[in-house]
Amino acid sequence: MATARFPGKSVDVAAANWSAPALGRPLCVNGTPWILYLLEECVDNVWEYCSVVIGLVSMFCFLLSTLPQVYEAYRNGKVEEAMSFGFLFFLFSGDLTSFAGCYLTNQLPIQIVTVVFYIFTDLILISQFLYYKIKNSSSRKSPVLKWLCFMWCGAATLVLLALPKLIIDNSTTLDTQSPATSKSVEITGYICGYLASIFYLSSRFPQLYKNFQRQSTEGTSYLLFALAMMGNGTYGLSVIVVLPALRGSKQTFIIKHLAWLIGSLGVLILDFFVTAQFIMYRKNNSAKSRALRVPEVEPLLCEEEELSVL
Repeated sequence: MATARFPGKSVDVAAANWSAPALGRPLCVNGTPWILYLLEECVDNVWEYCSVVIGLVSMFCFLLSTLPQVYEAYRNGKVEEAMSFGFLFFLFSGDLTSFAGCYLTNQLPIQIVTVVFYIFTDLILISQFLYYKIKNSSSRKSPVLKWLCFMWCGAATLVLLALPKLIIDNSTTLDTQSPATSKSVEITGYICGYLASIFYLSSRFPQLYKNFQRQSTEGTSYLLFALAMMGNGTYGLSVIVVLPALRGSKQTFIIKHLAWLIGSLGVLILDFFVTAQFIMYRKNNSAKSRALRVPEVEPLLCEEEELSVL
């Protein structure tokens, strides 16, 4: 597994379900067809099936998690005041190292495409942050800044759309390497996975401090953290659920997934603190919203008083 953001193949579970090769390709006996086609996993019992379904739910939650914040930043227009750049930087770094881990450990195409989408949404969030920071700090509107932002997002979209195909086409070179080279590459890939977990875990601290410093969570979408909590919770559950179906050592399986479990569950715990901040600072958010509406109301009241005097 290259990242805690989505489930990976479990060799311990799937290996015992493959039959002897036929026509150059092994056959899956009593496996679930759609899982075999989509994830290339041979799933033939309820524990494995539940693990895969819960893992896909986790992946779906992570796919949607950043979209509410993109909309909130567009609606609010003051994302640089609400979001910590450290949070965005560590999130992007985690996805980037996850991508490297996926490539080096020769993960499935669906996993590579998924992590590329994560990087794409991270770039949108960072672009929004920089765009509104420059725009709000400038005293005059600059159409050049808007066009540069559009060009940057367009170029990033084109590159990220072409990237998965190029990587998948070149992934065969990893399969033809010598066993020693292949092993070292795989170890490097798993090290990237460990780094990704550290980056994800580190991303919450700057945002927690930012919220504490402002005594507010206004301008931040709670769905970003709620969906991340669902994704991390279901990921941990998908790893635990498969334990009864293991043919090999359960201890070895846990050790292999320990780093990602620690990262996933650690982020889940930190997101509970973020949730507490949203609850604690809710009154401050509503007070600020009322304060922003007061200047719009006062002139209307003054006009009504002048008319009554006349």
